[in-house]
Amino acid sequence: MKVSIITATFNSEKSIQRTIDSIADQDYKDIEHIIIDGGSTDMTLSIIHSNSNHSVRLISEKDNGIYDALNKGIKLATGDIIGFLNSDDVFSNLQVISKVVNYFSVKDCDVLYGNLIYQSKDDLNRKTIRYWKSNIFHPDCLKYGWMPPHPTVYCKKEIYSQYGHYDERFKISADYDYILRIFKEPSIKKAYLPAVMVKMDIGGISNGSARSILQKTKEDYRVIRQNKAGGFYTIIFKNLRKVIQFNKFRNPNLKC
Repeated sequence: MKVSIITATFNSEKSIQRTIDSIADQDYKDIEHIIIDGGSTDMTLSIIHSNSNHSVRLISEKDNGIYDALNKGIKLATGDIIGFLNSDDVFSNLQVISKVVNYFSVKDCDVLYGNLIYQSKDDLNRKTIRYWKSNIFHPDCLKYGWMPPHPTVYCKKEIYSQYGHYDERFKISADYDYILRIFKEPSIKKAYLPAVMVKMDIGGISNGSARSILQKTKEDYRVIRQNKAGGFYTIIFKNLRKVIQFNKFRNPNLKC
C-alpha cells in the first residue's frame, strides 16, 4: 500500500530538514513525499535539493495559501493513502506510517486519525506544551466541537475524489470544513489509532495573533453552519477542548 505525504512550505529553512528526515527515516518505505513550496526566497529550496538520498517530488511556485498548496499535492498524489506533514512537524517515532498502513488493513477503514502533541521550539530541550488526544468517533461529537488533529488524518485517495478537496474560500478553517464533511458522512468508515502520531511546534497561522484568532472564529462559525454541525455553542466547546489539552495529565477520558 503506497502512502503519499504532502508537505506545504514557504521560507521554512529552519525546520524543513527535520521534516524531510522524519519521513525518510520511517521504517515503512513505500512513501511518496510531495513538497509544495510557495516560492520560498530563503534557503528552503536549496535544503530540499540537497536531499539527493531521499526522493522528493517538488513543486515551487506562488500559490494562494496553504490549502491551495495542499490541493495541488492531492492532485499530484499517486498513493493509495494520503496524509500531510507540515514543514515544522515531525513524526513521533519511526513506526508511525507502518502503524497507519496496518490499521487501514486491519480496520478496513477509509479514514484514520490519532493523537498529536504541541511542543516548544527549543531545539535543545523540547517540552510538551499541549496534548491533543482524540477518541473513538461518534457523530454526536461534532456538535460539541470535536475534531481530530488534522496532521494525523489519513484518507484513502478515493475519498478526495468523491468528496472534493479543501475549500479555499476558508484561509484558516478549510481543514475543519473538510473534517466535518467527511466525518458526518456515515458511509465513510473511520478508525482511531490511539497513539501520538505527530509532534508539532507550538504556534501557527490560526493562533499567531488576536486578528488571526478572530478570523478563525468567524470562519469556524461559517464552517459549522455550512455543514449543519451545530451553532455558536459548538465554537465554545471547541475552544474549551483546547484549554483542557494544555495539561495532558488532566486530560479527561471523554467519550468524544
